[in-house]
Order: sequence, then structure tokens, then C-alpha cells
Amino acid sequence: MNPSILVVDDDPDIRNVIGIALERAGMHVQQAANGRLALEQLRRHNADLVVLDIGMPVMDGIECCKAIRASSHVPIVFLTAHDDEVDRIVGFELGADDYVSKPFSPRELLLRIKAILARGKQAGSITRHGDLSLDSERHICSLAGKDLPLTATEFSVLEILSVRPGIVVGRGAMIDKAYGGNNTLSGRTVDSHVRNIRAKAAVLGYSDIIETVRGVGLRLGNCVAGPGTA
Repeated sequence: MNPSILVVDDDPDIRNVIGIALERAGMHVQQAANGRLALEQLRRHNADLVVLDIGMPVMDGIECCKAIRASSHVPIVFLTAHDDEVDRIVGFELGADDYVSKPFSPRELLLRIKAILARGKQAGSITRHGDLSLDSERHICSLAGKDLPLTATEFSVLEILSVRPGIVVGRGAMIDKAYGGNNTLSGRTVDSHVRNIRAKAAVLGYSDIIETVRGVGLRLGNCVAGPGTA
């Protein structure tokens, strides 16, 4: 089936430009003019990915993203008129998968969307390390059988580290592999996703899922539960 994309922006011209580009690529497009309408749309119709503007009336993209992440891990690509790293970091910490600054090329946005959707469709084997299990084909991650809910990008970051446990991956290499070589991103973006992964794993009693090698990069930890973990 063709992927369904929800485009959320208060500017109808931008929604239409994005919609035309996505439909030409064979995607089904839904539209919403603000975050509140987007949430209503998602309750009625499933979406495979959400393109979400940050600056909108009624409910902005930040609040909408928080609401979506409370119950869903659907991929989210933020749009913003501000080329500000603070906006990007806030968005990624909330669970966004990518970020495009206005003005943008519809073709660039399309490529970003295709890259994110492709992550969830890649067939692969189950990777295990310590208590960690990653099923690439079904996009399922667990720790000692307990579900570790990850966004598409968070899953990609953890998967890259799990391919060669113990090997350090530099932030530049991580950006190339997990974000499709998006050269507008920085190491702080990677760190935001790593913090999210660590926080989710800590809830399950795992404090060592990803280790930072200062000045070098990141590597997969032992993935063994701490004392007292049920």
C-alpha cells in the first residue's frame, strides 16, 4: 500500500506544495492546519509519517508532538521557519525523527521522508547483545523481553551501534548512517536521541545501554540490568 503522510502547517500554500510533491511520488496525503486538527485527523485515520510545522496557531508543533508521542511512535519530520539549533534539539528530544528548515526544497523533504520510511521496511535478522534484542524487520526492540518503545530514528541509532558491539561510532559517522548524511545536523542532535534512548532504557532498569567515549563517539553498552531490577 502507498504510505499515508499527514502534512500539518497553517499555510495552505505550503501544504499544497508538499502535497503535490508527495502525491507525485505515489504517496497518499492528508492535511491539517494546526496541531489540534492534526490530532483529530490521527484519531480518525492512521498515518505512516507526520510532517509537522513548529509555528502554528491554536496548537503549535511542539505541543502536538508531545501529544502524539504520548500514544504513538509514528515518524515525525519537523518544519520550522527558524534555522535555530535550539528548535532542532527541542524537537529531537521530544521524539522527532528529522528536521527541515524553511524555505526548503520539496524534493529534499521527499528524500528525507523516503529515507525514514525505508528504515522501517528494511528486512534484517534479530540482533542480540546482553539483554537487548533488536528485530529490524518488525521494528521491535526489547530488553529482557520488555518492550523498549523507540522512534524510527532512535531505533536506527541503536541498530547502528548493535551491528558491532564494543566498536566506537563517531558522531559524524552516526549522522551519515542514521540521518542519511544530513549535513545540517550536529553532534548535539545525535546526543538528543541518545538521551531519549537512555531515559527509556533506564525506566526498565538499564543504565548502560549506550556508552559515551569522550572525544571519540558512542558504543553499545553491556545492556545488562542493574541490581534490583525485576
